[in-house]
Amino acid sequence: MLFPDFRARRLREKKNFRRMIRETKLSVDDLILPLFAVEGRKVKNPIKSMPGHFQLSCDLIAKKAREAWEIGIPAIILFGIPDKKDPLATKAYAKDGIVQKAVKEIKQKVPEIEVITDVCLCGYTDHGHCGVVDKGRIDNDASLDLLARTALSHANAGADMVAPSDMMDGRVGEIRQTLDEEGFSNIPIMSYAVKYSSALYGPFRQAAESAPQFGDRKTYQMDPANSLEAIREATMDVEEGADIIMVKPALSYLDIIYRLKEEIDLPIAAYNVSGEFSMIKACEKMGWIDGKAVMIETLLSMKRAGADIILTYFAMEAARELNK
Repeated sequence: MLFPDFRARRLREKKNFRRMIRETKLSVDDLILPLFAVEGRKVKNPIKSMPGHFQLSCDLIAKKAREAWEIGIPAIILFGIPDKKDPLATKAYAKDGIVQKAVKEIKQKVPEIEVITDVCLCGYTDHGHCGVVDKGRIDNDASLDLLARTALSHANAGADMVAPSDMMDGRVGEIRQTLDEEGFSNIPIMSYAVKYSSALYGPFRQAAESAPQFGDRKTYQMDPANSLEAIREATMDVEEGADIIMVKPALSYLDIIYRLKEEIDLPIAAYNVSGEFSMIKACEKMGWIDGKAVMIETLLSMKRAGADIILTYFAMEAARELNK
């Protein structure tokens, strides 16, 4: 069809026509809100690099979870900042760990919302790496038991889903086996299956106080140049028992989200990471962009690429816009 017989603008002329033929729809149902838990009561520490976000004590996290639920957000994901760190991340799987306490308080006060827990060791180790360190190297296999113990402790606390983010080989299978053996076969795993070694994690590492104390995470997180490797990583996690496959970051890896959607017959999650959030907030503060419009356009791009679920620090703001 060629102009003038075909005029594409005919169906763009009116707002209702645009609504009727819209191919991709972004919904509050798609959103997961990340929250950062710290010890104490009535603690609200601002995260300078992430405007509007805070490290919150359990009482205030439960309050924020209630706010999220009331505007339609179906789930939150918890990250913990412990009061003590050590080489073996013992606070990650302690019965009285910060995430475990936060889960219990949220499930008591806001039982309706789904509580997902990030399963990793980096925020709990004094060296800041996501696995056990032995002679300067990250020991993959020695880390698996600790990760499985962490996931189990979250399930025992009442978590509705666990999300391993460490990128150790074999951790999904180890966690699945442990949960099943301990009576938690109903707990799904959302695997950070395709997690790139990205420069966009900076604000998060400030928020979670989880920056590595030596070296970097390139020996276990993926090379940003690689695409085929994403298929291999996701396929392995599917075979090990993952229920949802995540791509992190999202915005710089829309092609990976699209490709996985074509290859993997499971729900795909995209993590709209802290650096992506903070860049938009910084530009908005400078008056260079319409922050709300760019927020919605960014989230829509992830959905259009194939994401079924979006973890985003914009969740509260986006929900309010979508509910209008």
